[in-house]
Order: sequence, then structure tokens, then C-alpha cells
Amino acid sequence: MQLNGGQALIKALEMEGVEVIFGLPGGAILPVYDPIIDSPIRHVLVRHEQGAGHMAEGYAHATGRPGVAMVTSGPGATNIVTPLADAYMDSVPMVVITGQVATAAIGTDAFQEADITGITQSITKHNFLVTEAADIPLAIRQAFHIATTGRPGPVLVDIPKDIVDPTNPRSAMEWYWPTDDQVDSSLPGYKPQTHGDPELIGKAADLLLAAERPVLYAGGGILKARAAEALRELAELVEMPVVTTLMARGAFPDDHPLCLGMPGMHGNYTAIMSMQESDLLVSLGARFDDRVTGKVGAFAPDAKIVHVDIDPAELGKVRRPDVGITGDCRIVIEDLTKAVRERLDGGTVQGDLGPWRSKLSGWQEKYPLAYEPQADGEALKPQMVLEALRDAAPEDCIVASGVGQHQMWASQYWTYRHPYTFINSGGAGTMGFSVPAAIGAKVGHPDRMVWAIDGDGCFQMTAQELVTASAERIPVKIAILNNAYLGMVRQWQEMFYEERYSEVYLSPDLPDYVKWSEAMGCIAFRVEHPEDVVPTIEKANAINDRPVVIEFRTDAAEKVFPMVAAGHSNSDVQVPEFQRDPSAPAVKETPQ
Repeated sequence: MQLNGGQALIKALEMEGVEVIFGLPGGAILPVYDPIIDSPIRHVLVRHEQGAGHMAEGYAHATGRPGVAMVTSGPGATNIVTPLADAYMDSVPMVVITGQVATAAIGTDAFQEADITGITQSITKHNFLVTEAADIPLAIRQAFHIATTGRPGPVLVDIPKDIVDPTNPRSAMEWYWPTDDQVDSSLPGYKPQTHGDPELIGKAADLLLAAERPVLYAGGGILKARAAEALRELAELVEMPVVTTLMARGAFPDDHPLCLGMPGMHGNYTAIMSMQESDLLVSLGARFDDRVTGKVGAFAPDAKIVHVDIDPAELGKVRRPDVGITGDCRIVIEDLTKAVRERLDGGTVQGDLGPWRSKLSGWQEKYPLAYEPQADGEALKPQMVLEALRDAAPEDCIVASGVGQHQMWASQYWTYRHPYTFINSGGAGTMGFSVPAAIGAKVGHPDRMVWAIDGDGCFQMTAQELVTASAERIPVKIAILNNAYLGMVRQWQEMFYEERYSEVYLSPDLPDYVKWSEAMGCIAFRVEHPEDVVPTIEKANAINDRPVVIEFRTDAAEKVFPMVAAGHSNSDVQVPEFQRDPSAPAVKETPQ
């Protein structure tokens, strides 16, 4: 069957089961947009290419399937660099197709030319510049295979205009679809290891049963491997406490008695200190990120380390493991559970965890997540707003957050009982992530409620994508916690820079978020008083035919606690002032 390159590209995407493309056309990619008209694939027309990338990420986070974005050359391609970097840091499966100038023009500084494969080499799992139309089906199959196997990640496919232009003889090709064997043989150096070494798994099982202060340290790899059920089975078998990183929220139910919550810079006290005082950390799909470890040399000083990761490069990168196992998290956890059960059935006696449980429960009782109650006449407490949103939402509601204080409150004060219900930018910390990511998640799960929790600073970066949501009838819900500041930066300036607030004030009234949202086709509300919080949320939840935005006027002085200052040991964790020991010194040094 004779096809042109553009037709072959769209047919290849159809063969990969792609249901939706987020994109924006332009000159170099224009020939590919013509066959979309005849394709069952849905195209979501974004208002900025960055939005296309974050929508593809949100779709992938929520569904587990690779997100797909398509943009043109030059600035179209460079505008999607940030989402690629974001997806690379958080191991999000994504395929991005970029248009490129004609093959003969590459390297001539042609109009809207950019060396996008060179630009993105360090922030993609792999990228391709396809120069022959006949190579398009194989390149697409390779891209999806690489993006979704091993450690997931973004793959970019750059397509010169001449090989997809039906008027150009170079675009003619005979259609074919590569077999699995052809894909494998075309990638000879790519062989992800999914099964862990049985001997190492046995050693890990022995360490688990001997430990007296163990912690299961669950990272985002649990979700990528679809290993939430396996994690729960292991935790319940050995009755070990579980901490879930920012990228793993929901991987283990927050209301489970073994769940300690989120560790790290703004984790809860018990989760932070459980890792710090453990004698065994079993890291499952986590990478010992600096936000979790604090000062690495002082992190969990007495703990033996079992580290399980699909990416062998992560083993020993930050903390040298006593047992390092390369493999798929779900498969390794299942094998580890089997090994532990065999030992228990064979008469091995597990270490006494009673004193450890008692210590953990004591911390939980003394240092719960807490904030001072709302006082009359004060601006809204953001934590109270999050609790109200949480209580009014269905249990399977998907939450997408931006980056900053509101991100931490969204993790702390929402109760995540199911996996794949919290979507955020962890590694890159990309402001502006939440609105387009929420749109992508809603496209992937149109039957689920989706709330974006955003700050006023983040919202201003990608709010234009609400035009996309309105035009495409994607009824997401947006909560803006408007404290008129870049809140997290303000918190650091208050704590570490002697309250010298440099360039963080944004104004509560400029822009007018209600009018702006209405201009983008949304229903919008403003809430300034505590008694209006719940009724307004109820109104928003009842609107399901268009996007809805609520602007909550929140207290600018409110800070995120607990907090471990950058460069400090997790043992220096600070709790809110009303929970502090008066004799304990506050951490005031400038962070590194």
C-alpha cells in the first residue's frame, strides 16, 4: 500500500493505539495535520506548545499510557523543551513529534529551524531525526517501545517536512508495520532488566526479617510499574511502615494503619524521622532525591539500604546500597514477598517491631500535620481550603498541582487512597504544570472529577490553556490559592533572608482572576470568607459542562511546615511554632 510520509506517521500512531494528540500546527509539521482529518485520533488544539507537553504528561500520569504531543519546528519545538525536561525527571512516558525544515535545508539556518535533537539530547530518554519516509513506521514503534519499557521517559521524533509532504517525491513509501523482532533487533543495546537477581532478593528478604526499625520507602517507580497492590501485600505481610514520596502519593493508601505519609523537605514529622532513625530502608522505585534525604551525609546514618530500581544507574548514585537490585518494581516486590513468605513458613522469626511501632505512634500523636485555626477577620487558611476541597470530592478524584506551597499543601492535606490520583511536577518543579496537566488527565479519564490546585504565580504561566479546555469541552476544575505572592520564595526570604522580600509580590487584584477565567469561557467564583468556602466548592462540583475556577484569597503569611532547610540534616526538621520545644533553636542559616 502506497502512502506518503504524513499518512504513514498518522497510521503508525493509530497502530500504537494512540487515542489523542495534544498539539499546535505550523509550517514544518503542516503536511502531517492533513491526514488527521481522516483519522479516528482526537486532536486537542492547545494555545501554547508547553501546554501540549504538560497535557501529554497529565494524560500519561493518569492513565499509564504514553502521552503524545505534536508541534512544529523552531519555536514550536523549543516551547516543548520544558515538558520534556519535566517528563524526563519524573520518568513519564511521552512521545513528542516535532516538525523540522526540509532535509536539504537542515544546517542552513533556515526559517524556523532549530536543532531540537541536539537541544533535547540530555532531557529525553532517546530522540530521532528521521530522514527517510520509509523509516517512519519503525521510528514510531521504537519511540513507543523506548518510552514505555524499562524506566519510562520522553522520546522525541523529529520529522523533516519533505518526507511527509505529499507533493514531494521523497515522501512516497510502501506501508509496513515492524514486528516485535524487528524492533528488538533495531535496538541492540536496549535490553531493560525486569527480573531481579534471585540471590540478591534472598539477601533483601533476610535483611527485612532481621530489621527492628524498618521503613519501606516507596517512590514514583511503584506507580510506573503498576506495583501498588504488590507493595501493599509486602507491607502487610511484614507489617512494616511505608512512606510515600511526593511522586508516589496514592501508591499506598493514606488511611492504611501502616502508612506514615510523605517524607522529605515538607513531609510530615513521623515520615521524616522514621527514615532518619531506621535501621533498614527498603527503597522501592525511589532515587534518594535531595528533597527527601536533606544533607546526604547525615541521612539515615544507621540504616542498611536495600535499593530496587529498574534503572541500574540509580543504584549507588546517591547512597551506596547494601543490596542493590536492578529490576521492575512490581516483579521484584512480588519475588521479595515470595522469598519472605518462604522464610516465615520455614520457621524464620521476624525481628520485634513492637518498640518501633510504639515510637512511630508517639511521633504521630505529638507531631500531627496541623495548622493554627482560622481566626475572625483573617484571610483564608490554605490548609483549610484544601481540606474542604478534599472532603467535597469523590474518593477517586484526580488532583493535579502546580509547584510551590500549594503543591505541598495538596500533598499534605488531601487524603490519597488510590494510585494515580495525584499528578504533580516533582523533579523539575515546573511552575505552570497543573492547569494543562489537569486537562490531559481529564481527557484520559473523562468520567472522573479532576481538580487542579494552583497558586496565583503558577496560574499566570499557563492559564491560557483554559481556552483549550473551554473550546474542547473538557470540564476541569481549578482552585487558585491566591496569596498575592510567589509563596514558597517568600517563605524562604522570610526565614533565611531576614524578611527581605525581593521581587515576590504579585498583587491580589492584578489580574482579576474571575474576569480572566470568564473571558476564557469558564464559570468563575471568588471566595474571601470562611463561610463561603464549602458552598462555593459545592457549586463548582455541580458544574460538569465547562471548566470552573475558584479563586480563594489566602493568607500570605502562612508557611509550609514541617520543613527541613536545604543543606541541613533531616534531624533538624522544623515543625510549626505552636508544636515546637521552646529550648530548640530555630534553623536560620542561609540554605545552600
